[in-house]
Amino acid sequence: MHALHWQKSRRSNPSGNCVELARLPEGGIAVRNSRDPGGPVLVYTLDEVAAFIAGARDGDFDDLIH
Repeated sequence: MHALHWQKSRRSNPSGNCVELARLPEGGIAVRNSRDPGGPVLVYTLDEVAAFIAGARDGDFDDLIH
């Protein structure tokens, strides 16, 4: 998983409070905690990540951070 191209949001803060995502060669998306790059990685399908991102754009999870 270390050879992947990990990326995080431009909205991430300098203290590293964010997650990073990387596209997997076999087509999924890997997600990890940016503060623990050697730690556990969650793997999702492209459809699962697309549904999550669409929900976030629609405000479906806003109540979790307010």
